[in-house]
Amino acid sequence: MYVIIVYDVSVERVNKVKSYLRQHLNWVQNSVFEGEITDSKLRELKNGLNSIIKKEKDNVIIYISKSDKFLLRETIGIDKSDTSNIL
Repeated sequence: MYVIIVYDVSVERVNKVKSYLRQHLNWVQNSVFEGEITDSKLRELKNGLNSIIKKEKDNVIIYISKSDKFLLRETIGIDKSDTSNIL
């Protein structure tokens, strides 16, 4: 499946969330990650995020699609992360 994760977390947790997500997905923009992931890896990723964030202060949104083929991605301006070389 293909996921896009966006987050808005307190400053003291931003680097921890970013570092954690970089282990699993592609960083495409400040506070935005995307990529292919299995069901089990997504469950693991959610568990990890739940242990990092404070639910009463932070927000994480996960958009899930069965495939990136069903998404139209358009960038206006500079593309911060070139994903063309990722299999």
